[in-house]
Amino acid sequence: MITTAIRVARVGSRTELAAAFLLLLGYPGIMVAALVPSVAGFAVAAATTYLADRFLHHRGSYLINRLGKVRAGLSIRFLIRELLLILLLARMDLSRTPLFYGAIACFLVFYAFQAPHGAIITLIRNRRRLPVATRNVDLSKVGIPDAPPRFLTSRPAEKMLHLDLFAVVGLLIAAETDATVWGFAGIAVSLVLGLGYLLALVPWVRGGRIPPRAEVVLERVDDWLREYRPETVLYFSGSRDSAYQLNMWLETMEQLDTRPLVILRERVILKRMARTGVPVICVPGGVHLMNMDLSTVRVALYAANVGKNIHLLRVPTIKHVFIGHGDSDKLASVNPYSKVYDEVWTAGRAGRDRYALADVGVRDEDIAEVGRPQLAPIAPWTGTVPEDRIPTVLYAPTWEGWDDDPGNTSLLLAGENIVRRLLAADPAVRVLYKPHPFTGTRSAAAKAVHLKITALVEQAAAQRAADPRWTADPAAQDSARAELARIEARLDELAVGGEEGDEAVASRDGMADPEREAEAGRLREEWNAAYWRSFPSWEHRVIEGAEPRLYDCFNESEAMVSDISSVVSDFIASGKPYAVTDSAELGAEEFKRQNTAVRAAVILSNGAGELDALLAAVRDPAADELAAARAELKEYLLGPDEPASMVRFNSAVDALAAKAEARNEGQLAAAEQVPAPRPATAEQSTQTGTAVT
Repeated sequence: MITTAIRVARVGSRTELAAAFLLLLGYPGIMVAALVPSVAGFAVAAATTYLADRFLHHRGSYLINRLGKVRAGLSIRFLIRELLLILLLARMDLSRTPLFYGAIACFLVFYAFQAPHGAIITLIRNRRRLPVATRNVDLSKVGIPDAPPRFLTSRPAEKMLHLDLFAVVGLLIAAETDATVWGFAGIAVSLVLGLGYLLALVPWVRGGRIPPRAEVVLERVDDWLREYRPETVLYFSGSRDSAYQLNMWLETMEQLDTRPLVILRERVILKRMARTGVPVICVPGGVHLMNMDLSTVRVALYAANVGKNIHLLRVPTIKHVFIGHGDSDKLASVNPYSKVYDEVWTAGRAGRDRYALADVGVRDEDIAEVGRPQLAPIAPWTGTVPEDRIPTVLYAPTWEGWDDDPGNTSLLLAGENIVRRLLAADPAVRVLYKPHPFTGTRSAAAKAVHLKITALVEQAAAQRAADPRWTADPAAQDSARAELARIEARLDELAVGGEEGDEAVASRDGMADPEREAEAGRLREEWNAAYWRSFPSWEHRVIEGAEPRLYDCFNESEAMVSDISSVVSDFIASGKPYAVTDSAELGAEEFKRQNTAVRAAVILSNGAGELDALLAAVRDPAADELAAARAELKEYLLGPDEPASMVRFNSAVDALAAKAEARNEGQLAAAEQVPAPRPATAEQSTQTGTAVT
């Protein structure tokens, strides 16, 4: 019942659902209190709506957006509350008093402030939005001024509207006590603060506090490109939730032998991008990108097949490569769109064979096997469980996909069965549940199952914590949590932009400092170690968000259950036992025939009864009948261990850059051999009506 209500209200938790319930009931309560009339009732109901509204805004609840779409937005909600306050005063026979007219005048003037306030805020934001946003690109010569203080521009409409609180409180006190001075004092405070807020914004739309014109910024970026001379570009476009597809390649770009550059197309991706020392240019405008000086770039790498790729694909002097964001047997891994690239790079032989079987037009000679450089942090399987903890099993299902194919994810048909069996395992194991970032974004059913699994894991964790047989070390965990807080605070200090900055300031000041980057990298490793120490080693855990990373979860686990996705291919690098769910019920043999990555897996039915075989392999190496098959499959999917994947990747970049250079030189030589047009003769000039000079 509650899960259904959460889904219908489009809120993220029971707490948000309670706040939404109080908000929606609060306004009828205000109306009833105004009609009765009851000052105390009005005050309680009004306070409830203020607090619930503030909480939902702070949590970024989707319900707030929905209310705006049905013409019940923030301004309307404040206006209704103020009109009902006027009604309360009228019902208390105060409609002929100066206080009543003062209240009406106050709210009229207060709302008159809203239009110029909103206009100035919009003007500031538009003027400070540069045509490009950058990181690690020197824009010091552009002359970008400091941003307005954050307290002026963060949630400005919400802050401005809440200034009516002084008038509302003063009027309620005056109505209850007949001391009109309180009402006029509250009115004066609200109006003075509103006017002060408005005037405080005015200097930020004048003179030297306005950033340079777009042409100046673009010219400086081109100057920087000519100085830096980038050779290899990682190009990315996508939704905010797809930033992980970019982040997985940043460390690889940092290790290139050539000069790297990252080009993004959406500002929201820049905000969610991981820290990097590689220069980054976010260019939302297609025309701006096409006019950018990329004449020194020879290789462009694409992590996703999206429409905006065409804006760079049109450049003939660059060789274009699809590197994807994971190697798997999903149909997305053999997208016919891949034909537009000069080459497609796969991790191992399996990727090459996959394209041959799919017959989507990608030629074998255009495929290069480069391994997966990102997998270097994955620790290999030792064959034993560490003595200080029980076996850990990671459940990492993929998302529901764009259609209702039951083979897309195990979550819908098998997820609950998998988790229940793991939680009930004897001997006991620890369960880590890490869902795909897109889970529930398209399917309400997938979202509901995800919430149910989350509740199961959290409930089991609470029961285990209450069981005296499971002991913990509170002092050590408190120490780890304190260390986490310290590390996070320092990472926030090292973050680009700071609390007082905006996108323009982040572009101006966002130059990588090698020492700071090294410190940040070390702190991230320390954070990961402290995170796993911050709770008992037997505690079940739901892990969402960017941290800890998926590969950190691999290293913390002895086995994994997942679906047909790149997660399985990556986990195979560890050599650890794994299971994959045949959600479409193809049968084990057909499932293995269609999906290379499951050939060394324990195949699960939707009932998940086969989990015993996986757990047996974890507990006793002698029972691990698939160990040799996993080693063989690892090389087939990911390539050999030597030479290292990063070496192969760099070699592929160099080889393709040489092809691009040869092509460009050939085109230049061909252009030079084209004979110049001969000058027209006198006879030809007479015929065409032109004169020969």
